[in-house]
Order: sequence, then C-alpha cells, then structure tokens
Amino acid sequence: MNVILLGPPGAGKGTQASSVSKDLGIPHVSTGDMFRENLKKGTPLGLEAKKYMDAGALVPDQVVVDMVRDRIAKADCAGGFLLDGFPRTIVQAEKLDAMLASKQQKIDMVLNLACSPKTILARLTGRRVCRACGAIYHVRNMPPKKEGVCDACGGEVYQRNDDKEETIMNRLDVYNRQTADLIAYYQQRDLLKNVNADAPREQTEAEMLAALRA
Repeated sequence: MNVILLGPPGAGKGTQASSVSKDLGIPHVSTGDMFRENLKKGTPLGLEAKKYMDAGALVPDQVVVDMVRDRIAKADCAGGFLLDGFPRTIVQAEKLDAMLASKQQKIDMVLNLACSPKTILARLTGRRVCRACGAIYHVRNMPPKKEGVCDACGGEVYQRNDDKEETIMNRLDVYNRQTADLIAYYQQRDLLKNVNADAPREQTEAEMLAALRA
C-alpha cells in the first residue's frame, strides 16, 4: 500500500507515521531523513541539494523527486511505503504520479491530519528540546524531572526559536498556502481522507488505521 501523510507542523505526523508504518509493515519514508542521509553520505543528490541550501534557496522539485525515486526503489518499499513530507506542491504530486505510473503503481490513499491552530500552539509552544542529545519534552505532558535539565544526559533543555508562537503562526500560514491546492488535487481524485488530529494520539492512530484497512 502506497500512502501519503499530510498535516501541519504540530499535527503529530512523525509520531503517527512511526506507529502506522510498524502496524502495516511498510517503511516510513521521510523527506527530512532522506535529505540528512544524502547530505551525510555526500551523494551526488545530496551535494546538489546542498548548493541550494547553502545559498538559502529552495531545493528544486526535480532534486527532491530524484531523492524520493531512489528511496522508494529500495527493497524495503517493494510492498508499499508511507511518504511524509512529500509531495509539497502540485508539481511534485504530478511527478510522483508519473514516477509510480512508470512502474504500474499508484498512490492508494492520502491521510490528512487535520489539526486546529489552538491545538498546534498548545503542543509546539510547550515543546522543549535537549541541546545536547535532542531528547524532546513538553512542559505539561512530559516535563523533565528537573526543570531545564535533560533526564537522559543532563544537558540543557530549552525552547527552540521555531517553537515560539509568532514563528509557529508564520509556519502555519506558509503550510496552509502551500498545501491548499495539494489537498484539492487529492480530493478530486477521491484519495484524501481527513483524520482528526486534535484528538488524543491513540484515537488519531485508530482512525488512521481504520481508514487504511477499509
């Protein structure tokens, strides 16, 4: 089964993708992970992407598409995949459709984690991260045992700049403008399934799995 996961920052895509991919036995294919891996290994695609990133420019669609093509061609994707972070534009969606069609494949479902700005703000403004090891905490739901100190390594726990309210609202605005057409694109193809991501994690996960199994 080939699935796309959409959702704004703070909707819980990473958490849900990990759970659902394990349940279905398909890999979680994250564009963020792909970029990091290609950059770390210094692949031709990673070096090409780095040129644009170092210049503060957007990585061209074709470079991202080529990374996705390489990743889903691997053996672990033979039975399907869960795409997270791609596509982000209509152009990317069309290129993905063409890529899959060339292998007699298609996207089976697009899960859209619908989440209110109020919920997103509560989740992200309360998030804290260890500066040393990257462990994630939340001031209400999962605080460190000692305020400002990581339970795992004793490093400083802090709030990232992109988890502050003004930055979050800007990110949401960019996301909504960027993906409105993409959501319509998949709605027109009767592939989109909206999932309530305001609900507790377990409830959202159950709703996603029910949609996929149906």
